[in-house]
Amino acid sequence: MSDPKFKDAGMIATDGGSKQAPKKESQQPIKIDGVKHIVAIASGKGGVGKSTVSANLAVALAMRGLKIGLLDADVYGPSQPRMLGVSGRPSSPDGTTILPLRNHGVTLMSLGLMMPEDEALIWRGPMLMGALQQMLSQVQWGQLDVLMVDLPPGTGDVQMTLSQKVSVTGSIIVSTPQDVALIDARKGIDMFKRMNVPRIGLIENMASFVCDGCQKTHHPFGHGGAKAEAEKQEIPFLGEIPLDLEIRIASDGGVPMVISKPSSPQAKAFLDIADILIASEVLK
Repeated sequence: MSDPKFKDAGMIATDGGSKQAPKKESQQPIKIDGVKHIVAIASGKGGVGKSTVSANLAVALAMRGLKIGLLDADVYGPSQPRMLGVSGRPSSPDGTTILPLRNHGVTLMSLGLMMPEDEALIWRGPMLMGALQQMLSQVQWGQLDVLMVDLPPGTGDVQMTLSQKVSVTGSIIVSTPQDVALIDARKGIDMFKRMNVPRIGLIENMASFVCDGCQKTHHPFGHGGAKAEAEKQEIPFLGEIPLDLEIRIASDGGVPMVISKPSSPQAKAFLDIADILIASEVLK
């Protein structure tokens, strides 16, 4: 990052770190003022549509009247600025506090807002952990019912840091129905169990599509695998999201499906999951 104000304040720096030396890790969880719940959205592997689900679910919850924030913690592949149609750089009026951006009723913070979209982030683990902690503790999130955290794929440093540094209300795992995705989803479920993070449930993405020509429903990755896995793991199955070109187009255009076509079957799938979360004990 080229802005000296951010570097001198020890804030997030995308050109190799901040001026301040790393602080000794504290055993006390970071307190995020005004945030009632923190929900992690995770996947065992990449390519299952976790970020698309995160964006649409965040907007769906906002449409239902909740105050929602979204932290894009997928630091090597931050896609939420594009998906939520947000551009521009967050400001810092005092050189310490970061003011996030907002669109579609969702308050957003992402490293993708602080560096060119086509520029690689070449960081080792400690720098990532420092950036994540800054985005949690130095961003002025305001009053939120839920801060959703779009995690990178896998079970690495970012997931561990989030689980250890803040009190996470619960985790949602996203998977496709195919066995190779479910194997890794199982690892993600196990990780949160071992980190003592409640598991809210499992979402099956890319579950099926309706053929334009024959109007038949097809299941290119199999069907029911995520639901069966949820039953096996004794966690709730939250629902199925279809495999649909319109969802991809809406995400690339910065207007999630639940906003662009709120009455469509595709949007209904996200809204139904949002309603399940609202009705559960998780977000009380």
